[in-house]
Amino acid sequence: MSRSAPPTTTAASSATAAPAAAPTADELLDFVRRAAADAELIASLPLDPEGRTWVRLDGPGGSEAWLIGWPPGSGTGWHDHDESTGAFATATGELTEHALAVRLPASGWTTLELAEGLDRVRRLGPGHGRSFGRHHVHEVLNASENAHAVSVHAYYPPLPVLRRFSRSGPVLRLERVERPEDWQ
Repeated sequence: MSRSAPPTTTAASSATAAPAAAPTADELLDFVRRAAADAELIASLPLDPEGRTWVRLDGPGGSEAWLIGWPPGSGTGWHDHDESTGAFATATGELTEHALAVRLPASGWTTLELAEGLDRVRRLGPGHGRSFGRHHVHEVLNASENAHAVSVHAYYPPLPVLRRFSRSGPVLRLERVERPEDWQ
């Protein structure tokens, strides 16, 4: 993965000193859609042909938000966002999300055999997004062979950990747990 230097532009910064209420999944989705429609913000992200680039944004109500560039063929691998709810929207290109239609246990396991019929696939073109709840397991990828994609993501509470999984057929295996210092 590549990291880029943050541009000076950020989306929707909060200027109030009072603590904000926790944003709902709908508010996160509204934020990522508005940010994905901000042409100046999207154009500010340097794109790398070799790896994903990202810049942290000011999300609503103390949420964690990211502007992410996806070169052709790049993806996240299977992961979840622990106790955080989230949303993401595609600004340019198209992203594909593979997800499981089941809430997995928060802890106490390293390998699970998944029942049939749990897999879901969504294709999200420009302006399209989705929100998700806690422990949502998915992978996101840019399946294009020649075009970058750019998206905006937001999570609340800010990501405490990210669990990474491997998948072989119906078997999902916890591989590692990443903490914020691993990606910031």
